[in-house]
Amino acid sequence: MNISEWIAENWLISQAVQLKIIYSLLVILGLWLFRFFGLKLIFRGVKNPKDRYYWRNGIKNLTNLLLVIIIGSIWVDRVGSLATFFGLVGAGLAIALQEPIANIAGWVFILLRRPFDIGDRIQIGEFAGDVIDIRFYQFTINEIRNWVDADQSTGRIIHIPNGKVFKEPQANFTQGFNHIWNEIEVRVTFESNWKKAKTILEEVVQTHVEQLSRTAAKRLMEASKQYLIFYTNLTPIVYTRVIESGVSLTIRYLCNPRKRRTTEHKIWEEVLTIFAEQEDIDFAYPTQRIYYNAQEGKTQTRRNTDAFKPGGSTQPEL
Repeated sequence: MNISEWIAENWLISQAVQLKIIYSLLVILGLWLFRFFGLKLIFRGVKNPKDRYYWRNGIKNLTNLLLVIIIGSIWVDRVGSLATFFGLVGAGLAIALQEPIANIAGWVFILLRRPFDIGDRIQIGEFAGDVIDIRFYQFTINEIRNWVDADQSTGRIIHIPNGKVFKEPQANFTQGFNHIWNEIEVRVTFESNWKKAKTILEEVVQTHVEQLSRTAAKRLMEASKQYLIFYTNLTPIVYTRVIESGVSLTIRYLCNPRKRRTTEHKIWEEVLTIFAEQEDIDFAYPTQRIYYNAQEGKTQTRRNTDAFKPGGSTQPEL
């Protein structure tokens, strides 16, 4: 009695099933060796981290697909039986595993449509961050914002189901144009020389983002080949507006999404230093004061001062 007959007699496993088990183990071993040596060759020959990531995921996905197909063909004897088997399994999975199936469909959508890619800075729903991994069921971002001010990392890794791409809008900070508009509001008092302050702000912002605007123009030309993006002006500008506490001077400029806080920091430091040296420029902030039109208003808008003499009936307007 050989080993196969002994197993069939004592373990009640037929020789046909034994062969299928052996073939399955050989397939698993062969695919594991293929994956192992394939990854070693990739890590040795590919130096770019992003390219290595794609090659590694490609080999993993290929081996998983081959494993399902080959093992399925070993254990299902006829093509008709195979189709029936997968049909029944698919119907059951569609009912019981709606969310996982939606996640797999989301993974396919991400790979084909590419709403975002590895390294992109995105926002989906309430979560924002840099994409660091994309898998069958979920993608992973390195979170920014939340309790951290501006667009800097919190240190948390957020895993988001792929199915979210069908339910939530996605904002991509780096795809296409690769630059974002940022605004800094500087408020000065009504008594300040706001024209001088505006000139200073224009000079400051030009020194920090002038080169960036030239780069942005090239990026815009590239992005216009894929998206209908059109801007008439890419250079920095300072807008003027009157608000309750004074004159609002808003700096608008282009910046790299990952350098928004850095450029803001440099601009503010220079503005604070220069404004401190100006005797005719003061920052505005919420305050309260009593304003006497008869004493402080312009000559043509003041009330008749005789109205405030003894016997006059008109009182100063606060």
